Amino acid sequence: MTIQFQLNGEAMSLDVPEDTPLLWAIRDHAGLTGTKFGCGIGMCGACTVHLNGRATRSCITTVGSVDGQQITTIEGLGQDGEHPLQQAWVDAQAPQCGYCQSGQIMQAATLLQDFPNPTNEQINQIMSGNLCRCMAYVRIRKAIHLAAGSSESSSAGSPQFYEPGQEEMSNA
Repeated sequence: MTIQFQLNGEAMSLDVPEDTPLLWAIRDHAGLTGTKFGCGIGMCGACTVHLNGRATRSCITTVGSVDGQQITTIEGLGQDGEHPLQQAWVDAQAPQCGYCQSGQIMQAATLLQDFPNPTNEQINQIMSGNLCRCMAYVRIRKAIHLAAGSSESSSAGSPQFYEPGQEEMSNA
């Protein structure tokens, strides 16, 4: 079956089974590898893309369900990688291993559409479905506040570091 949709503003036509996960259409057929496979069951958020401007888990969304729709991946979020969230991620030094970051940024973009100046509680609630095995949540929250230009960016918390032999985390 031929599926047609917009991918990062460009027309895409794929001849694939309609039950193919959107994640694999993006990665294998479109060659865009910024969207990551994490769990395959929509629980971790690594595969988050925008479907008509809303955060969606691409590992559980079939290509058949996106026929005629608009899809945006991390590659299409900002012009030449210049989206304010991407710069805020750099400024806050949010990524550690980086694997989950594209999904985190895509979810954060939807968060900022809904809450232009989010509180820590709103960030924690909306971002809770995006997992980070490096535990960079404080940095991610700070990056979201930076992108929003929020006064809470200074109260988002300092990154916590663990030194071997210490019993507690310390602010560096």
